[in-house]
Amino acid sequence: MSATNTKTAFWRGARDALPFLAVVGPFALLFGVVATEAGLRVYETLAMSVVVVAGAAQFTALSLLADDAPTLIAIVAALAVNLRMAMYSAALVPWLGRAPFWQRALIAYCNVDQTYALSMARFERDPDWSVPARVAYFFGAAAPVFPTWYALTIVGALIGAQIPEWLALDFALPICFLAIIGPILRSVAHVAAAVTSVALTLLLAGLPYSLGLLVAALPAMAVGAAVETWVERRRVPA
Repeated sequence: MSATNTKTAFWRGARDALPFLAVVGPFALLFGVVATEAGLRVYETLAMSVVVVAGAAQFTALSLLADDAPTLIAIVAALAVNLRMAMYSAALVPWLGRAPFWQRALIAYCNVDQTYALSMARFERDPDWSVPARVAYFFGAAAPVFPTWYALTIVGALIGAQIPEWLALDFALPICFLAIIGPILRSVAHVAAAVTSVALTLLLAGLPYSLGLLVAALPAMAVGAAVETWVERRRVPA
């Protein structure tokens, strides 16, 4: 795809991202409700969504602070949950690394689960796209997601407890991550890392302040890296 078709790439990204709104919307509503119930004002809730832009990390930090955990523990736990963003960034470098600095800065801000998963799937499917087309697709994928996240965070914060319990908005978080993680578990290393993470998190569920998730992250990444190295070595002829 040539640079003249960046508009097409943008709208394709926006179209591909639309199904994710079914989970991003309830996720944002739920965060707005939970944040205000935890004592945050509406503008503080919105500011957290705009600055952090990471639902799982926001819920982690908020739940720990609501449980009177030390601020440092909340920050470290949120960073651990978001550690995957560093891996996302590294994976995107071969595809977007030659973009201008200002574009890469915006890409870093918009690099979330949905934009990463959609972009990687598209770039691997169409490796001949130009860098401008890839950048356009990435921002197209971000276009529906981010306004929805901001707007429905405000709605959730404003209506708060008026949302009936039967709507069960908390379904959004696990469904969102299952929809993202499922398609990208395409190698033995991916599966090994995921299984290790789940097993250790369950085994360490009794740790205070939900530290089991934090402790499980590094061993899971180490197992994934070790398995990938082992697989690569087996491919090399003796």
